[in-house]
Amino acid sequence: MFFYLIIRSRLSCALAVLLFTGCASFTPLRLDAGRTPLHVADIKVSASAMPTADLRHYPFDPTNGLDTTEVAMLAIANNPQLRVERDQAGVAHAEAYAAGLLPDPSVSYEHDKPVGNAPGATDSFTAALAFDLGNLVTRSARVAAARAGEREVDLNLLWGEWQTIAQARTLFDRVYYTRKLVARLRQEQAALAPMQVAIARALDSGELTYAVAGTGLNAAAQVNGQLAAAERQLHQDQHDLHGLLGLGASTPVHLAGAPFSTDPDQRQVAYALAHMASQRPDLLALKAGYDAQQEKVRAAVLAQFPAITVGLVRARDNSNISSAGFTIGLSLPLFDGNRGHIAVARATRQQLRDAYAARLLTSRNDVRRLYADLQIDRAQQKTLTLHAAQLARARRAAQSNYAAGRLDWPTYLAMRESSLASDTALLTLAENTHATAIALDALAGHWPDASLAVSSARKEPRAQPENRP
Repeated sequence: MFFYLIIRSRLSCALAVLLFTGCASFTPLRLDAGRTPLHVADIKVSASAMPTADLRHYPFDPTNGLDTTEVAMLAIANNPQLRVERDQAGVAHAEAYAAGLLPDPSVSYEHDKPVGNAPGATDSFTAALAFDLGNLVTRSARVAAARAGEREVDLNLLWGEWQTIAQARTLFDRVYYTRKLVARLRQEQAALAPMQVAIARALDSGELTYAVAGTGLNAAAQVNGQLAAAERQLHQDQHDLHGLLGLGASTPVHLAGAPFSTDPDQRQVAYALAHMASQRPDLLALKAGYDAQQEKVRAAVLAQFPAITVGLVRARDNSNISSAGFTIGLSLPLFDGNRGHIAVARATRQQLRDAYAARLLTSRNDVRRLYADLQIDRAQQKTLTLHAAQLARARRAAQSNYAAGRLDWPTYLAMRESSLASDTALLTLAENTHATAIALDALAGHWPDASLAVSSARKEPRAQPENRP
């Protein structure tokens, strides 16, 4: 009896060591709002971690201002939403790891002590070790589904990075063209200022009535209103850019260079359409999600078979008779049979299949539409550029004639108003054209000629920034 107690004690210690070896420990993680960088140079931007080849081979140098490519790189490295999506990818990796782990066996022990003074009675016990074999039947399907889901999350993260690049380029363009609009309106405001002083003097002296002076007063008021709206839009665009880059409002951002542009031809668009399904991360993510659901359907079908539990039993009764044996547990799929889970899995698979086809069709149609829009915009831009240049020459001639007294001021104001309207329309069209090009580049997924996309004009060394957002 003494030796039996020693052996059982050692077995218990060994079992305890097995149970607690490799157990994870708890470490609290403090919730910290974090600090936003005070300077762009404080942010580490790794070119090798960029999601596209053109960004991976582009030197990041914020010392002479950020061009549109560097703004995109900074957004990839520091965008708050991308950080959340990367954390979600980490969860998917952990789930894939968990799906590959084997189930733990179960151990049970029962000890009975006789009551009373029955002669020859001893303590009885029953010890059992069991293992669920049913889990092994569906393991391969569950592991395959988890790995496909892991790929889906990674591809969705990549698609999110592509979209962030497009957003960064779009916001760069907005700030770029809104600054040009503000500069043009300030130029018009300065040109109209002397006339406003002359009109005010004429009104005070009685040489003009308000009915006659209304044209001049309205012209200045319209320009002031347009300027105020443009400055508010510039502040909003700069605010949005800071948010996309994960920067505080007080962090200076110096922008330099020209906006992003791309000009594919019909052959390149056809190539991009033909290879879209193998290039676009979102389409590849939908395919990975469909593959994961395929495995879930297979796991649901496998799970309809009876679940089997096997085990070993060691026992001793009160009369000190020992026994050893085994147990087998078998579920009877008479009522459920996992038919409900199979129906749900198959319906979900069909939904994902149709969603993939719908996304592919919509994406191809969007690329064709954007390409057509880009051609229309570029043709209109040429026409409007010539028209704006003609009106600019007419405005300068009118200004000279007005200064020489050969032109009345209502006609002069009308010429300036037409020229201003043409210039602002040209800036708006240029911004829309670049926005269309950015959207087309993001949706196409790949151009056969890597040099086709012109990200920005190269910056001059230590170029001076226009101003700070």
